[in-house]
Amino acid sequence: MIDKKELEKMFEFHGHKCWASTLGYRAGIIALEKLGAERIKSRGLYAVVETGYAHGAVCFLDGLQYATGCTVGKAAIIWKPRGKLAFTLVDAKNGKKVRIAYKFNPELRKRIAETQFMKKRAQGIPPHEIPEEEAWEVVNIVLEAKVEDILDVGPVEDTDFVPPEEILGAQACEICGEWVSLPYLRILGDKKVCIDCAGYEEGYEKGLEEF
Repeated sequence: MIDKKELEKMFEFHGHKCWASTLGYRAGIIALEKLGAERIKSRGLYAVVETGYAHGAVCFLDGLQYATGCTVGKAAIIWKPRGKLAFTLVDAKNGKKVRIAYKFNPELRKRIAETQFMKKRAQGIPPHEIPEEEAWEVVNIVLEAKVEDILDVGPVEDTDFVPPEEILGAQACEICGEWVSLPYLRILGDKKVCIDCAGYEEGYEKGLEEF
């Protein structure tokens, strides 16, 4: 059961109402229920997310983060980019995990695409400029759909997942002077420097040039 007040808080966190953030929120709530877990305040749950950086995927991720408490700031998001609206929620304390993915349903997708909200988004109108009632139309389609029609919910499985260690310690780059976390320092001659000053070219940055 979705708490509409919490859903509104999620929209405030995300910045606007949309179908993908609603889907991520709903999927996150279901994952918690399947694991018998609660939204985390610190550490213990981890979301291995398969979203990429495309539009829709990032909205889905915001909904998931709000629902589960697995946020980037808690180091509880582990990236496994596959361009899918999918994730595995891991309960490291109890050694359990469950994977949930958006289920492509042509009929449901058609209903979403035919809403005024989606038509206006296709015209380039920002979501926050679309009337509330039109935004709620697409949100309610996601909320009211049967779980089996919109999400593939996998079985709860055992896992030997080992949580990543907290990264502690940093020092100034000996060229630019900026503060750098220790694992990201590189050796250049006799200096400890940041990746940029070392002249490394990060491959993933090439794919992000348009964003």
